[in-house]
Amino acid sequence: MRSAVRLAAGDGFRLDAVTCLDDHRGWSAAELGSGHRLVLVRRGLFRRKADGRAAVIEPAMAYLGVPGEEEHFAHPAGGDVCTSVSLTPELWRTLAGEGTPTRPTLYVDARLDLAHRRVVAAARGGDTAFELAESLLSLIGTTLAQLSPAPTPASSGSRATEASVPGTAGDPGSPALGPDSPAAPGPGPGGPMPGPRPGGTDTDAAGPGASSAGDARRDRGAGKAHAAEGRPSPAGRSRGGGVPRSGAAIADAAREAIAADHPAAGGLMSLAGLLAVSPYQLSRAFTRELGVSLTHYRNRVRVGRALDRLEGGEPSLAGLAADLGFADQAHLTRTIRRHVGHTPAALRRLLTPHAS
Repeated sequence: MRSAVRLAAGDGFRLDAVTCLDDHRGWSAAELGSGHRLVLVRRGLFRRKADGRAAVIEPAMAYLGVPGEEEHFAHPAGGDVCTSVSLTPELWRTLAGEGTPTRPTLYVDARLDLAHRRVVAAARGGDTAFELAESLLSLIGTTLAQLSPAPTPASSGSRATEASVPGTAGDPGSPALGPDSPAAPGPGPGGPMPGPRPGGTDTDAAGPGASSAGDARRDRGAGKAHAAEGRPSPAGRSRGGGVPRSGAAIADAAREAIAADHPAAGGLMSLAGLLAVSPYQLSRAFTRELGVSLTHYRNRVRVGRALDRLEGGEPSLAGLAADLGFADQAHLTRTIRRHVGHTPAALRRLLTPHAS
């Protein structure tokens, strides 16, 4: 069962909170997309298939719907709550031009998540003509910058509109835009991997989720050994020589396990065991498909959960750190600041419904 509540409507756009309580693994009947809309998940997880291409959609992955496409949905996790931003054809052309995004899904980093939350807060504030419109344009502009290979009217001017979103380039107190900021075009499923971060010191990019030359050498050696023994190489196959699995399928399964907080999702080795793939295969496939490492993605999910709690007025940062599995409050603060550009205390103020 699906229901929608209108949050706000303005000149050329509509903002709805959509709740789905379906609980089924099979695909729904076909639906035809009625317009351009950006859908971001607040809670839950579901699968979407559009024009034959399937994707897992959860708080760290959004999608863009376009008119006339055939959509199917499946809800294996029990339901979800989303924000749907619908645009008129005229506003869409103004923001995106005449081009069509090259892919329908995009990775939602923590800064884009914060921009989404600020849009919802602005809708509650009631200033539709200015505060909401300005926040919405920044959100759409940074989204289009990730989805389109060429500049669009909105994305090419997004650095100017970002001044309304704390923690982006327009905020004088924020760090410079990096590869995980919403205005920096980033790869999504099927896109190219980004280059290494300057200096190679980003702890989210390094570690178990990042590919390495050593991994490649070990995999080549393993492949030769299997060939010499007359057995197929494990690359691209599940453990035990099962049916080959695509990198996208492996990454989707890993995201579902992390989103569900499965006990095996607490470490790379246990997660690979759950998915019946090698740790090297999981690490490489995930980074190739998402453009970020497993380590970075897991921290992004934890930061999203922290934002939920801060938005609700969480009083104890030490308790929040313990609940989310951080070593201590300092570890929580460092991770949140790296992903969002603000401390937890500053975010609590920004996400307060009556914040100015």
